[in-house]
Amino acid sequence: MDIKPLIDDQYTGLPSKRTLDRILQKRREGKRGIGVYCAYAPVELIRAMGATPITLCAFSNKTIPDAEKVLPSNLCPLIKSSYGFITTNTCPFFELSEAVIAETTCDGKKKMFELISSIKPMHVMDLPQIPDTDEAKANWTVMIQKLKSFLETTFETTISNENIEREIRDTNEKNRLMQRFFEYAVPHPPVLCATEMYDVISLATVLGAQELREVLEPATAILDGRIKNGLFFGSKASPRVLVSGCPVNGDSAKVLRTIEKAGGVIVALEACSGMKPFLMQIDEGTSDPLAALAKAYLTIPCSCMTPNTRRLTSLDEMIDKFKPDAIVDVILQACHSYNVESHTVEQHIKAKHGLSFLKIETDYSSGDVERIRVRVEALLESCLDRS
Repeated sequence: MDIKPLIDDQYTGLPSKRTLDRILQKRREGKRGIGVYCAYAPVELIRAMGATPITLCAFSNKTIPDAEKVLPSNLCPLIKSSYGFITTNTCPFFELSEAVIAETTCDGKKKMFELISSIKPMHVMDLPQIPDTDEAKANWTVMIQKLKSFLETTFETTISNENIEREIRDTNEKNRLMQRFFEYAVPHPPVLCATEMYDVISLATVLGAQELREVLEPATAILDGRIKNGLFFGSKASPRVLVSGCPVNGDSAKVLRTIEKAGGVIVALEACSGMKPFLMQIDEGTSDPLAALAKAYLTIPCSCMTPNTRRLTSLDEMIDKFKPDAIVDVILQACHSYNVESHTVEQHIKAKHGLSFLKIETDYSSGDVERIRVRVEALLESCLDRS
């Protein structure tokens, strides 16, 4: 299929290179870089001080052997990969970060943060994990206030409420832009594929709303052209797949490639490396913008939260919108919260939506590609049998 890529040919399939170029450009403009590991880090504070948030999670198997000299081999590959890149001094994103914002979403990451805390200034945010309580909102507001103080002290700056409010509005606009972009996966068959979603998502993490609009306008023109010219991914008979679960990118994207090679089309990416961070809307014009941030960020439905009913609601909305035929739940090795929650998700999906469901537990190695292929092909065949 001859489909023109959304973004410059020389970078197609290399979102990290394109994102790195954007960060380097911002550093040349004099902007500081602040590393973050999680969608719970309130990047509005970073942008309000004129800095750029830099995502530090790594998705490559390459540095895991070095990481396992310190970390247990049965630890989450995302943690091992991230740690390995730092200890081997091969992560440009970490090198470009002048400070690191960490969070207590999982035990493995908490301990990894202790190991790297002496390398750069670091601030660990204690994330409440029973989100629907007044105490959680109050405590998370305090954590955000402490982060603000850390940034102001470390970089000898002042972060005004006016600037925070400006960045809240910018985030809301950016999220609306991304939600409209994702709608190009709604047609049956879609005109947008998973790789292109990730390319734009990777850029969106470091861009403001206006910069993102400048990227999306030509991309949207290409997508509209595909619709006009009848260029789609797959056919009307191709099983539509929603991929949920742990962050998927880099070497774990083998699951996405396997789905597409087997004849499926990926129409939604539920993980925090996908659509999830762009579904949030923050209250604007409040008397306390930090409290508004706290309230909004606690709605992110990560499996570290309990009970995590918002994730089921979010999945319901994605299913209603993107009309998948099957759910593939990707679980990274040793991510126990997502692994346990997968059972709840499967029961909900089958009972409410009657969709096929497949859990794939994997890491960043290539040793299980054939096993994944066999299971994915069987899943997609079952979708075709039911159609």
